[in-house]
Amino acid sequence: MSENRVVVTGLGVVSAVGNDLPSFWKSLTEGRGGIGPLTTFDACKFDSRIAGEVKGFQPQAYGLTSKDLKRMDKFVQYAVAGAHQAIRDAGLDLEKANRLRGGVLIGSGIGSLHTIEKEFQVYLEKGPAKLSPFLIPMLIVNEASGQVAITFGLKGPNSCVATACASGSHAIGDAFKILERGDADFMVCGGTESCITYLGVGGFCALKGLSTRNSAPEKASRPFDLERDGFVIAEGCGLVVLETLEYARKRGARIYAEITGYGMSCDAYHITAPDPEGEGAARAIREALGDARINPEEVDYINAHGTSTKLNDKIETLAIKKALGAHARKVMVSSTKSMTGHLLGAAGGVEFAACCLSIRDGVIPPTINYEYPDPDCDLDYVPNTARRAKVEVCLSNSLGFGGHNAALIVRRFR
Repeated sequence: MSENRVVVTGLGVVSAVGNDLPSFWKSLTEGRGGIGPLTTFDACKFDSRIAGEVKGFQPQAYGLTSKDLKRMDKFVQYAVAGAHQAIRDAGLDLEKANRLRGGVLIGSGIGSLHTIEKEFQVYLEKGPAKLSPFLIPMLIVNEASGQVAITFGLKGPNSCVATACASGSHAIGDAFKILERGDADFMVCGGTESCITYLGVGGFCALKGLSTRNSAPEKASRPFDLERDGFVIAEGCGLVVLETLEYARKRGARIYAEITGYGMSCDAYHITAPDPEGEGAARAIREALGDARINPEEVDYINAHGTSTKLNDKIETLAIKKALGAHARKVMVSSTKSMTGHLLGAAGGVEFAACCLSIRDGVIPPTINYEYPDPDCDLDYVPNTARRAKVEVCLSNSLGFGGHNAALIVRRFR
């Protein structure tokens, strides 16, 4: 049985650098970051007091009522907004579509800590009888996929991925395979996250994972730089519409790019630290290249996981070298987390969107705050300023706690 070709037709983003696609992309290409002092709660007792917060988000613009908002955690609200954007961007007329053949697959690394914290306080103060009946539906990770399906009446394949910071990429990769084998005509997929809360920030502080460059938040996320000291927690979503090429052509859709490769692996090494040899991440990249049936030399740009932590950036650099060989010295690599912060389970979706826009516009977003070269990180990280370049093939990397690795290949549609 022949495999379906799968194309990208719609993109939707909510992030610290923009709550829609044009503003998001403008910020990235201009090298403008969205990281600042944390305002969601009083963080004076925390080691890290900075974040990539979403500002000015208007859920009502996406048809969400005050009643909806009381029953829907923020990570789900972001997913509904991102889905609205992506479906509109794709020009999908759902009144004409066979919704039995439209699916949803949205990942999240954590789900809702807002609801857990709020309702636990209710329990402590008023007892179990006062807990909200929406406690469980508001906090479970799969409700993003479920709510998007309910909102748009999509009754095809529906699932959820929770692989920490690889969730968004795994969701896109899994949706790609559903379409490739013909189990749906189109999929809304990607990642969403919102856990800038006492427990979210406190937990990552306890892990010593967050940057403590509190006096200069705009300089705090500095992937591959010698003076990096941790990642900056962020929130938002990145969702895309994937379609079989046959379906997209039939409805005359505009096509951003074609997704051609997906690789996944596990380090099987440690609950938070990457394999020091980078073999798991390298294997995911090799599998994606093999799935796409391309050689390493064909990759023009890598949107790196690039978290700005000491271990990740060193090990990811090593993994790229192992997977691409001599070509690693020639490929352009950048981390958009330098501007957006780390969106955890949503990161892969946002970064996949950036890859599609790089192909469309021939622009590589930079790694900002790159000032001091690290001998262990010695590739071309497109420092500080966007670069004009013809982009045919992009690789997007995502690496998650638990050793989860995902790699996606997207290329110019021909």
